[in-house]
Amino acid sequence: MVAITNYISPNLVIFFDVTTRDEAIKELIDLLDSNKKLVDKEAFYHAILAREKIVSTGIGMGVAIPHAKLPDFDDFFIAVGIQKEGINWDALDGAPVQIVFMIGGPDDKQTEYLQILSRLTTAIKDNERRKKLLELSSKEEITQHFEGF
Repeated sequence: MVAITNYISPNLVIFFDVTTRDEAIKELIDLLDSNKKLVDKEAFYHAILAREKIVSTGIGMGVAIPHAKLPDFDDFFIAVGIQKEGINWDALDGAPVQIVFMIGGPDDKQTEYLQILSRLTTAIKDNERRKKLLELSSKEEITQHFEGF
């Protein structure tokens, strides 16, 4: 069973002070790059934007899950961004996005990717869990909030 806590860590959590989708994406990519998660920062950035052009990754409920899979990754990772005021993401439900989960990983592990996505969406469908995420104030609390998922 895939566990979300295997893919996130406190050093991959950021509290945003941004107002746009593109600023949020850039900050998360910079965070991933500074933590040595990206082999090619530009390629990952362009893959994320290409995915956004297909359909918004703002899935609703104040959540966005931008993601990209590339051949030069060995393992999956999840960066988490929190912006309590909300970001205009052109989400499917029209609501501002407050929680962003950026997923990256290898393009040849589709089953693992789908398991990660399934576990993550199950966790965030819980209204109380989402509200609690927005109340937490430390990176450690954010990662601990996903224990058991």
